[in-house]
Amino acid sequence: MLLSLQRGLSLLLAAWVSFAYAQESDVKSIPLRTHSLAQPYLDSDLQSRWFDFGGSTVIRADQYIRLTGSHPSEAGWLYSRVPLTATNWEVEFEFKIHGSGTLFGDGMAMWVTKSRAEEGPVFGMRDEFEGLGIFFDTYKNNRPGVVFPYVMAMVGDGKTKYDQGNDGKANELAGCSARGMRNADFPTRAKVTYFQDKELTMDLMYKNEDEWTRCFQIPDIKLPSVSYLGFSAETGELSDKHDIISIDTKNLYSPSGQTSTGSAAKKDYNRNKYRGTTPPKESGGWFWFFMKFIIFGLSVTGAYVGFTIYRSRRRDRF
Repeated sequence: MLLSLQRGLSLLLAAWVSFAYAQESDVKSIPLRTHSLAQPYLDSDLQSRWFDFGGSTVIRADQYIRLTGSHPSEAGWLYSRVPLTATNWEVEFEFKIHGSGTLFGDGMAMWVTKSRAEEGPVFGMRDEFEGLGIFFDTYKNNRPGVVFPYVMAMVGDGKTKYDQGNDGKANELAGCSARGMRNADFPTRAKVTYFQDKELTMDLMYKNEDEWTRCFQIPDIKLPSVSYLGFSAETGELSDKHDIISIDTKNLYSPSGQTSTGSAAKKDYNRNKYRGTTPPKESGGWFWFFMKFIIFGLSVTGAYVGFTIYRSRRRDRF
């Protein structure tokens, strides 16, 4: 009887693990060629079918798209030609910020904005933008207590100016320090995931290869439904090389029509306490509570049955 109970418990645990894995893997993806870019970047006419570039941008087909070189007062950009209309999406891109010397600047940005390719003073693009800007800031102007390079997210409403003098402090939704990102031994990877009106997350890979670090997680965020994907960089009196190596964009969807984001993120996220760290994980809701209750009950029952058999055998021995 005890053996049958143990087998039953093992089967239940296996089913539980399978169901949990299915729940975690419910989100599927479809590659978006229109918003992805890889070597050699250009076609036979020395143009990109899906992206425009300008400013100081230089393309080396076998290595990189260099937004700025190690020269002062440069600004370069790369922007999608067609809008990003996916409801939920993920952009994973590979880049390098590198140079010589101990003084360098200014940084680069990723954009998901309503307008496209408008040059300006915010990492090479226009101020008072509408949409998402994620800034990889390497030069510290006035942010006491913050370690640079610093990565931060801002959602612009088309009217608010970027807080240039304080490195975006007044505009920051979330961010993290990324010491070691500049001049890393391997190209940095960033993964930005957006579920419409629910959640925006960003993960970085710069400490060790194949090791992702959560930079931020923002709940209840709304971006323009039609926007363009872009990247830009700028240098001032100080300079650095800012290279884009690859862009991989995906349309995300759930076959069941549901995702696990939203309410859980809202409960977990505290803008000040968890800035730059991974928020605590949700316990799992009623399903996990129910499964834990069943497992606890089966464990108690198994222990009781085992004790009963043991007591019965002990009685028969005498």
